[in-house]
Amino acid sequence: MQNILVPVDFSKDSMNALNHGIYLANTFNQSLRIIHVRKDKNYDLPFVLKDKDKDKEYAKTTEEFCEEIVNKYKAKYQGGGDFDFVIRTGRIYKGITEQAEKDGSLMIVMGTHGISGFEEFWLGSNAYRVVCKAPCPVMTIRHGFRKKKIKKIILPIDARQDTRVKVPFTCELAQALKAEVHVIDVRETNARDVIARLNRYANQSAEYLEKRGVKTVRDSFKGSNVADLTIAYAVHVGAELISMVSNHRGNPMRMYLSSEAQEMVNHSPIPVLSVHPSYAKF
Repeated sequence: MQNILVPVDFSKDSMNALNHGIYLANTFNQSLRIIHVRKDKNYDLPFVLKDKDKDKEYAKTTEEFCEEIVNKYKAKYQGGGDFDFVIRTGRIYKGITEQAEKDGSLMIVMGTHGISGFEEFWLGSNAYRVVCKAPCPVMTIRHGFRKKKIKKIILPIDARQDTRVKVPFTCELAQALKAEVHVIDVRETNARDVIARLNRYANQSAEYLEKRGVKTVRDSFKGSNVADLTIAYAVHVGAELISMVSNHRGNPMRMYLSSEAQEMVNHSPIPVLSVHPSYAKF
């Protein structure tokens, strides 16, 4: 069985991501796995906890702390599979993406501003790299977003040919969640060929969703910044998710997100689902 993979650094933000991961694992009837990556086998920061009943402090290892998290949250998990944890050693983003590859993960769900006393912002500095290199869709959740139920998904369509790659997975997500999908074509130009292509791509996407029983809303917008337009619309309609293609540039050994994708992941107050261009074909 596939799993939902949730990277944790034990911060409040990564625990918030875990709550979202549990919700999705329950919805998709998937296994759930949390992953923590430490720098090397000798680097194991102890977690000091206070025992309220005995009024004293005691330390726990990373393994013990992960086990405690699973025990604490297992009552919420109803996915029908396994709920466990794994600890890897090395580069954080590499450990996460390699584990997702090994597990055949359906999705990675991670916070983007996890600050927990480590010498770097554990999740915040690695979400970008995970989105670039993950073998599966990645949902990034910014600090403070607490709503777990997804009832409205924004599906922005641009003029790139691979813009529709995200449609099949978004459709599966919408079907499972019984969510409404807003297909919006967004542009920064009045060029007729661009408008025609956008209409064609967006209409094809809407038709794909409607044929599969997904409630669909269709709209168009023009402005000076595609990412800003999309985020503003999502906030306006009260959406809980924006689905995008993580358009890459650069060679396979050194990948970067497009400026629009990077801006969306970095600045959207609403969770962003990033689907790799090669993940699926429309």
